[in-house]
Amino acid sequence: MTAKLHKLPTPKARAKPQPKSRAAKAAQEPVLPGGSKDRITIIYDALRQAIIEKAVAPGAKLPEDTIAHSFGVSRTIVQHALRRLAIEGLVEMRRNRGAIVARPSWEEARDLFDLRLAVERMVMERVTGHLKPEDLAELRAHADEEAAAQGANESRSIRLATEFHIRLAEMTGSPVLSRYVNEIAWRCGLMLTLYSRPHSSECGVNEHFELIAAIEAGDSAKAVALMDAHLGGVISRAAIDRAEPALDLGDVLKRYQS
Repeated sequence: MTAKLHKLPTPKARAKPQPKSRAAKAAQEPVLPGGSKDRITIIYDALRQAIIEKAVAPGAKLPEDTIAHSFGVSRTIVQHALRRLAIEGLVEMRRNRGAIVARPSWEEARDLFDLRLAVERMVMERVTGHLKPEDLAELRAHADEEAAAQGANESRSIRLATEFHIRLAEMTGSPVLSRYVNEIAWRCGLMLTLYSRPHSSECGVNEHFELIAAIEAGDSAKAVALMDAHLGGVISRAAIDRAEPALDLGDVLKRYQS
């Protein structure tokens, strides 16, 4: 008797993997053994704050060994933190030459603010009339903190103002809006540390309080118009600033390890 042969199923063609976008890569924080993920975030947050507050000057080198020594971690951990900052446009990774703090051009600043304006209009439409009382209280408390920083530390004022917009985006409940506002706002914050005039944040704080009032009132048209005027005012109050003297990176990072 002839054995019956069974036809093997034809293997299905595998779908060609699609390259991941920069935003998707940014969302996938590497998980390393020994609690490294948390240490990456700590270093990332500290460096970002130091950059936005201009404690580390644009164009300054970010030696991996110096940062690793300051935080007591390996250079691998530092590299992951620097890559996250590079994705946000705050750091430039130069092949075989190490990382430096980004120094974006004035032309790039104008283009980026135009893009930010379009995205933040969507944020205002989503949050107006839909925030809880505790959300509004949080925004007011943050604006109060901004007001307290006026005249004392201009770079810190810029950081707080940037965080206000990021928190607004988070309150939409949209991961997409939150992610893009986070990236764009931090890059704009870096540009403001480069090009803002002294005390240029004062008007911005008052405008934040006006935005909160419009959101609470449920007036979407007014909220969007206020955001347009607010961001337009921010860019108009900017000017090319003088370079700051270079500081020792190790000494700077000691301030941001709390």
